[in-house]
Amino acid sequence: MTAASLLRTVATPKKALAGAALAAATCGSLIAAAPAQAATPASSAQATAKKMIGDSAEFQCFSKIVDHESDWNIHATNASSGAYGLVQALPGSKMASAGDDWKTNAATQIEWGLDYMKDRYGSTCDAWTFWQSNGWY
Repeated sequence: MTAASLLRTVATPKKALAGAALAAATCGSLIAAAPAQAATPASSAQATAKKMIGDSAEFQCFSKIVDHESDWNIHATNASSGAYGLVQALPGSKMASAGDDWKTNAATQIEWGLDYMKDRYGSTCDAWTFWQSNGWY
């Protein structure tokens, strides 16, 4: 493995851990840990939801819905229906009831989504059960 190819492997985010292990094994020396990468918008939204929800089972149910609906993209837009955001509110402007920053703020979208799931289904897990049966919620 050339040095350039080794650096490319280590520099690729998805391969960073494997590349670092390979580099350590190849070089036979210790490699200092790289600085932590900045949180991605998705991981930041997930951390926000985890904190807002508290209960890990309820978070897992919420997370499964959001994984399917938007892949944790706060700007996700359904081209055919116009549904918007993490929880794919239809129309997206409904989320304004949780805050004026609904288009850009994960916490606002999460708050609205949690309220919607609780009001309509009783809980995030009941919403997930419905989603599994219907492919939507």
